[in-house]
Amino acid sequence: MLATGDNVGNLFLLSLDGQKIFGEKLHKAKVTHAEFNPRCDWLMATSSVDHTVKLWDLRNLKDKSSFLHDLPHEKAVNAAFFNPVDCSKLLTTDQFDQIRIYASSDWTTPQHVIQHPHRQFQHLTPIKATWHPTYDLVVAGRYPDARVCPGDLRTIDIYDSNSAELVFQLQDPSVPGIKSVNKFNPVGDVVGSGMGSTVLIWDRDEALVSDRHKQTEESSAPVDLLRGRRRAQPRSRDRAPPMDKHLVKKLLSLEEAQTKTKSKRK
Repeated sequence: MLATGDNVGNLFLLSLDGQKIFGEKLHKAKVTHAEFNPRCDWLMATSSVDHTVKLWDLRNLKDKSSFLHDLPHEKAVNAAFFNPVDCSKLLTTDQFDQIRIYASSDWTTPQHVIQHPHRQFQHLTPIKATWHPTYDLVVAGRYPDARVCPGDLRTIDIYDSNSAELVFQLQDPSVPGIKSVNKFNPVGDVVGSGMGSTVLIWDRDEALVSDRHKQTEESSAPVDLLRGRRRAQPRSRDRAPPMDKHLVKKLLSLEEAQTKTKSKRK
């Protein structure tokens, strides 16, 4: 079964041969994303520019009032993705400066709200935070406002969804554009990015490693391992425990990465 939405808020469920199974106006405005939960085949998430994300039980789907949960946002929402690790979390990205993480223990209240600059404008591909395939990491392109944060770079940011902590940033001075689309490969050791008419591949296999990027025996905490790429973030909680060693290893492999670009020929 396929799910798709249109520009006026209708949501359609289609069979694989294109036959309409369901069609109803579920949102007040454009549906930007619809997704089934891979481990709970009756659960569906939709997002919309009407400032909401909604969760639906397909077994009881009737009309716009039949949602399980309504998750209001301050701005229009670009996407809502279930995490691939266990499908118990939902990642949403609005069209201004919020990335939210919800959990199945309480869908109605976000576990974390990450302040992240990625404002929307007409000619920019919508920025959508996405998941790492094997760890609960979140990746998103940064589009800083020079009026608010002068000198802030257009990096690719990686967050730990369990703590909302910024653990890593990818950045190459030779490609200063906005990386709107960012996605890990299924293994999780390569990131593909879309930047205008250019595709960037952040691949550890052909990395140039400098001594300052190598792990030392004295440096065990992520803040030391990622020194030079990490940004300080305001926190309202105690520091989270050290990350799993496998997670640190995965982040280190990305730290040693350089980009390979492939531009469209005109």
